[in-house]
Amino acid sequence: MNKHDSERVAGLLRERGYMQAGSPEDAQIIIFNTCTVREHAEERFFGNLNNLRARKKAEPELIIAVGGCVAQKERELIFKKAPHTDIVFGTHNMPNLGHMIESVEQGRQAICEITDAIEVMPTTLPGMREEKHHAWVPIIIGCNNFCTYCIVPHTRGRELSRPVEDILAEVERLVADGVVEITLLGQNVNSYGRDIYKKSKFARLLLELEKIKGLRRIRFTTSHPKDLTDDIIGAIAGSNKICEHIHLPVQAGSNAILKTMNRKYTKEDYLKTVEKIYAAIPGVSLTTDIMVGFPGEAEEDFLHTLDVVEKARYDSAFTFIFSPREGTLAAKMDNQIPAPVKADRFDRLVKLQNRISLEKNMELVGRDIEVFVEAVSKKNRDMLTGRTRTNKVVNFPGPADLIHKEAIINITEAHTWFLKGKLKEVLSLN
Repeated sequence: MNKHDSERVAGLLRERGYMQAGSPEDAQIIIFNTCTVREHAEERFFGNLNNLRARKKAEPELIIAVGGCVAQKERELIFKKAPHTDIVFGTHNMPNLGHMIESVEQGRQAICEITDAIEVMPTTLPGMREEKHHAWVPIIIGCNNFCTYCIVPHTRGRELSRPVEDILAEVERLVADGVVEITLLGQNVNSYGRDIYKKSKFARLLLELEKIKGLRRIRFTTSHPKDLTDDIIGAIAGSNKICEHIHLPVQAGSNAILKTMNRKYTKEDYLKTVEKIYAAIPGVSLTTDIMVGFPGEAEEDFLHTLDVVEKARYDSAFTFIFSPREGTLAAKMDNQIPAPVKADRFDRLVKLQNRISLEKNMELVGRDIEVFVEAVSKKNRDMLTGRTRTNKVVNFPGPADLIHKEAIINITEAHTWFLKGKLKEVLSLN
């Protein structure tokens, strides 16, 4: 979602006559688009912001703006923590950023604009995509779930869906502009449409997108386990375009911890859903988010998490240590877990998941797999890098004219986080 917002900010300013700088050092305007889901990300942001203090003193005309979820949460406090900041704008105030910058350029004082309800959908703003072949397409903004550890409902607001017709029209325009792959975005895509259609229309949306000519791949993130229904699984299973990859955050394996988190499903419910996914979608990759050290997590609770990992056999997992976010219920809980205990559990979890990730990748060695070639590898200029339908990274030697084409790659090596292979066949996109 933040990547999409950044593309909209760039597009909005380009339309107003601004040009993207080649580096932060060359920029006359620096905009931070922030995330506050994790404490580390917020701390890193404030570190980078404060690193600009000396430059701002030397270059008073430099404009520094802060947007995103940290701006929404901290508001005017950002000026106290970093008085060299010129603009603070909330998650719903992006459409007015150009006016704010122009006001500062004309000599007005620092500006803070924070709205608690969305007035203009970001999708109505011009965009500047990072990738010609790929586009982020928000279908629902906000979240109604209020997990006790999560700040998102407080910074992004309540669920607000876009009409099906608007989404289809946008995707058709994107395809006409050369896009072959889209990623549907939402804090909980499975809730799509409930606010305007009185029930989820996510499966229907997937089936409608399937019909768009020229669109090759459809991805989506993120799914809430309690809302991943049989019709959604069926839509993926019966599709030629919806990629066989589901990101299904489990967060924890203990029923007691899941209840305290307000996740609204049990370990048994979750594993039943996993069984349905594997049965319906051959070759699917399953990824997840897992938190360790949530308040009150005993060793027995953590062992349930490890058990879920063993049984679900994720292809990969975003693993992280619980950090209290001010404004959430979990931050006020008394039974916080000591840091050494959290670190030990985190290490054990990562070790287990890395083993499973490698085992699952090893199963692909010797197989021919369809890969969309995305770019020259950043680490080895002699290699190309692409992505399978199951969202696995594949590196292989090949000519640069294969970029943005599909190819069949024979997998020759498996690593924990990526695969290596050799080119077997180039596919036509027609």
